[in-house]
Amino acid sequence: MQTSVAQASGQGAFFLCDIFDAIPKNDLASMEHPLFSLGTRPDRRILNYEHNGAEITVTPSVKGLATIHDKDILIFCISQLMAALNAGRQVSRTLHLKAHDLLVATNRETSGDAYRRLRESFERLAGTRITTNIVTGGQEVTSGFGLIESWEIVRKARGGRMVNVAVTLSEWLFRAVLSKSVLTLSRDYFRLRKPLERRIYELTRKHCGRQEGWTISVDTLLKKSGSASPRRVFRKMIRDMIAAQPLPDYAMEELPGDLIRFSQKHAVVAPASGMGMGAAPVLKPETLERARSLMPGADVYALEAEWRAMWQRSGSPRLRQADGAFLGWVKKRRAGEGPA
Repeated sequence: MQTSVAQASGQGAFFLCDIFDAIPKNDLASMEHPLFSLGTRPDRRILNYEHNGAEITVTPSVKGLATIHDKDILIFCISQLMAALNAGRQVSRTLHLKAHDLLVATNRETSGDAYRRLRESFERLAGTRITTNIVTGGQEVTSGFGLIESWEIVRKARGGRMVNVAVTLSEWLFRAVLSKSVLTLSRDYFRLRKPLERRIYELTRKHCGRQEGWTISVDTLLKKSGSASPRRVFRKMIRDMIAAQPLPDYAMEELPGDLIRFSQKHAVVAPASGMGMGAAPVLKPETLERARSLMPGADVYALEAEWRAMWQRSGSPRLRQADGAFLGWVKKRRAGEGPA
């Protein structure tokens, strides 16, 4: 597909959000790093975060920091843009959307109060400023920007309720979309009402993906979550989550050594320790990292699941070098020779 002028510049033409039931998508950078407040009241702290070379400063407006529930707007926009790109349509970073469609897609009520809260979300997203060196679309640029560049109510109902809204995404976020640096979310994500549950799901989806499991220390999980709670309170909230098991697709458990393990509730093909006929091959973590470098922006866990399914359809043959076989398959996919 050729990149349109609207794609390249984000100016002029706009993209109409008209794709029914678009699959929820989220950008990798905001899943990995804490850009959103987990508070339910106005949060006017300046957030500073540094981890493995990524540096982030998040500055609120007088309305407070954008919250993880405000992020629903960005997820809706990203989902619409990705569905359009996958269908070969031209896109722009200025989107026109129906407020009612956004509320329904993100599992929100459509009362008058819901429209008021939606307007407040737009204000916080536009007012919150990010300064970071996070890479999006293969570019590392230290820059400052709003989560959305601007928004406006294009049409109101007689009572003043917003009907159609125009939203212009930041260049930083739009670049992530064009490079397909996104992951698919469970639709049940929008049923998670507690901010920490949403944030923990994002991290788990990003790091565990479709692997057998992911283990992280409580200290690192606290840091990556962006929670403002003291460590002991945070641990209690995590233990409450372990008891309730609220995450879509993933189970949680506490391990000795102050560790938390996340694992798939329903694995498509469960890896086994043996390598005989019928035993699913286990890939090394560095193999997945190599696959990510071969296909930047791709969901390596989705690639792994697709490869496993192909391996299973072919009769589950014994593999002497599963990692090499997987990387060879990824290279064919990159060259357009592999299965769609």
